[in-house]
Amino acid sequence: MAASASAEYRFTVNGEERVTHEDKPLLRYLRDDLHITSAKDGCSEGACGTCTVLVDDRATKACVLTTRLAAGHDVVTVEGLPKEEQEAFVYAFGAVGAVQCGFCIPGMVMSGAGLIHHVPDPTEDEVRRAIRGNVCRCTGYKKIIEGILLAARVLRGEAQIEEGLERGDAYGVGERAFRVDVRPKVLGFGKYPDDIDERDYPDLAYASAVRSSHPRARVLRIDTSKAEAVPGVLGVLTARDVPVNQVGHIIQDWDVMIAEGDVTRCVGDAIALVVAESEAALAKAKKLVKVDYEVLEPVRSISEARAEDAPILHKSYHAFGNEVVLENNICQQRHVTRGDAAAALAGSAHTATQTFTTPFTEHAFLEPECAVAHPYKNGVWVQSTDQGAYDSRHEIAHMFGWDDEQDRVVVETMLVGGGFGGKEDVSVQHLAALAAYRFQRPVKCKLARQESINFHPKRHYMEGTFTLGCDENGIFTGLDCEINFDTGAYASLCGPVLERACTHSVGPYRYQNTDIRGYGWYTNNPPAGAFRGFGVCQSEFALECLVDLLAEKVGISPWEIRFRNAIEPGEVLPNGQIADCSTALKETLLAVKDAYDAHPGHAGIACAMKNAGVGVGLPDAGRCLIRVEDGVAVAYAATSDIGQGCNTVFLQDIVEATGLPRAQVANGECSTEAAPDSGTTSGSRQTVVTGEAVRGAAFLLRDAMLRVEAGEGAPEGPVRAKGDGITSEYLDGTPYEGWGAHLRAGEGLHPRDPSSAIRALEGCEFGYEYLERTDKLGADVPNPKSHICYGFATHVVILDDDGRVSEVYAAHDAGKVVNPIAIQGQIEGGVLMGMGYALTERFDLKDCVPQVRFGTLGLFRAPDIPNIHAIYVEKDELLPVAYGGKGIGEIATIPTAPAVQNAYRALTGRLQTRLPLEDTPYARR
Repeated sequence: MAASASAEYRFTVNGEERVTHEDKPLLRYLRDDLHITSAKDGCSEGACGTCTVLVDDRATKACVLTTRLAAGHDVVTVEGLPKEEQEAFVYAFGAVGAVQCGFCIPGMVMSGAGLIHHVPDPTEDEVRRAIRGNVCRCTGYKKIIEGILLAARVLRGEAQIEEGLERGDAYGVGERAFRVDVRPKVLGFGKYPDDIDERDYPDLAYASAVRSSHPRARVLRIDTSKAEAVPGVLGVLTARDVPVNQVGHIIQDWDVMIAEGDVTRCVGDAIALVVAESEAALAKAKKLVKVDYEVLEPVRSISEARAEDAPILHKSYHAFGNEVVLENNICQQRHVTRGDAAAALAGSAHTATQTFTTPFTEHAFLEPECAVAHPYKNGVWVQSTDQGAYDSRHEIAHMFGWDDEQDRVVVETMLVGGGFGGKEDVSVQHLAALAAYRFQRPVKCKLARQESINFHPKRHYMEGTFTLGCDENGIFTGLDCEINFDTGAYASLCGPVLERACTHSVGPYRYQNTDIRGYGWYTNNPPAGAFRGFGVCQSEFALECLVDLLAEKVGISPWEIRFRNAIEPGEVLPNGQIADCSTALKETLLAVKDAYDAHPGHAGIACAMKNAGVGVGLPDAGRCLIRVEDGVAVAYAATSDIGQGCNTVFLQDIVEATGLPRAQVANGECSTEAAPDSGTTSGSRQTVVTGEAVRGAAFLLRDAMLRVEAGEGAPEGPVRAKGDGITSEYLDGTPYEGWGAHLRAGEGLHPRDPSSAIRALEGCEFGYEYLERTDKLGADVPNPKSHICYGFATHVVILDDDGRVSEVYAAHDAGKVVNPIAIQGQIEGGVLMGMGYALTERFDLKDCVPQVRFGTLGLFRAPDIPNIHAIYVEKDELLPVAYGGKGIGEIATIPTAPAVQNAYRALTGRLQTRLPLEDTPYARR
């Protein structure tokens, strides 16, 4: 939108008059010209609300307002709010747990502030309407609504800020811990990769890929000459500029760029990478890259992929250094058996068989993918938004043909604006690194929202046929099922996701006869990979619908059949693992019984279990290094906090172990140079696996503090130990008795004066590695241990007389609740995501091409949410790992969709086997 040379647009921003001669989106002016980072670019389509500001004291989306239209008006961002308002929102959002990934939060604050300015004492419905244009994918909106209401009470003088809450006067395990990232996220100064600009790197360049618009086409010719002639263009890279042209999280089957002569596999495949000194030159040059194609017929579905005459989309791929040659379109397959399912089902009093279909789903995290890379030593440093710094390092190093151990790639994880599994694969990290290394200057590479929607892996589409049997009393006897996943164009995490779908398809019950076959198929659809629930959302939907059918045949209630079959401590799960002492599925069922019984004909129920940790015999370690710096215990662990709050949990673990005050504990830089590898943020593993490593390192620090107080002095060098949750030892093999004594005592053994003791340890380092020991899938042992632990849950969904969801009761066994503030928002957000999966969210494709935009995905908005009751149960006896905590991030989503379907079946008598459900008040017309 070029303006005439004489045009002049005047307006005020945060009380200061501004003048520009350029007509462009106000959002771009705020971010690019004024470097205001609180206004986030979530979609540039006016659909997400992350860029909300006040214009003449009215909430307005800055991406749809131009500088020309802003002329003569007053613009206020979070930075321009009065100090008392800023502090009210920081306290209120932190106190109720409204902040998770944080990317939507400044926009929520501005919508809330705009309401409060006009309605100082708003109702809950008024708050819901005020934020209807703001999307949150993490919290389920309830905590944000509570936060705005609390901020209003503070500003009216009806509530007081608890000064000790943010200060952390009580910060151990089980305390209401104020998250470490609340203030930077609420006030907008916390740094996501897209907030890096010329102030950080004066010579910052920009990169973006020219992408295929055809899901399957042969690239005949790539002409970059006109693009390279554009002033400001540094160059255009193609496949021939990539040392190793395949990346992949586990399987290297994903072309960095499609070479001339090769065939694209999905819309969004990168063909060329344009690198320029300005975003304007970049946009102009991308349009001038000419690509000639021979368009080919795509493989649209599982049925087309498995047809005898189907083109084989991948001739081979590399995994773990070996080449695998493919003779069909099966990407991965699993076969999980125990006992004799066929005989058990043949002898069952009742069986139920149905075929279920679940859709692709878009993660819809609020922050599009972005990375900034710059030359560093003899390689590159990448600042990224991802779910595993070491995983990204590995993929980038593989692309360059470098050995991981050479440390030529450093990956630093910045703030992450949501992930839910969708940021486990590299997307822009490797492209930014390639450009930075080639042109020897800093390069930012980010995806536009539609690029993100088209390109990053989704939740797998499933077609599955399930048969479940029971005896005359409703006791389950066996399960037979075949699960088929559409993994799209690339493998991503097809294997592990398919495996979880298979191993969890049995549900949290006690029976020993299973035959489960799983297949993941390549098609030309967008790739599918990790998504919150990790395959279990699909298979548990099917199983829990069948459970209701069997209850009807037996003549007992859906609640009763679940309670009769519910796993208890000491009993054997269908995978052979003995349920540990913390298992509390029956307790979750009891917690929702009254609500379920009170709404006959309007209630649906479903249970679920979800593993914590990688498990199944695969290496899985948590690692932490605590270094004393300026009298502060600084924890280094390369873990991505994608909103779940693990960085806060780690500090709570240290406070609990050492007795240190909150002011003397901190998180260190999350990079592969500064912090040890603690694995990916996936599989609900960080609270347990890395949490135990943090606790182990904290115990080492605590013991050194005790020795200092006893007059023994500081250790002469780094202190290192390792353990598996049962035993622990120093790296020289000496048993670490102090660790075990702490557990046996059942409480912290703290120094008398922790603050003084730690100062005597300045510069000392304490490192711990926790190894999760499990058995491989199919291990020939009577009771294989598949995972360190499982979380369990029961959800009840209540429909009103109009068929809308009015209440959800979500009861969870999360072991020890480490942070009561955080767990409720995690549960509420998971419930709402599950409701979207069941009722409103669609990812329509036509000939493998996405037909959706962010605003048409069907995401729930604040006015439509039900009343969600987050319930958690704690047992007296817990696992001796990570203070007994379990991950809550994934399981909160899993039981909701089947509970929703079962509620509609209770209301109408009709079983629906396809998601999203039809003929509901939420269905699109």
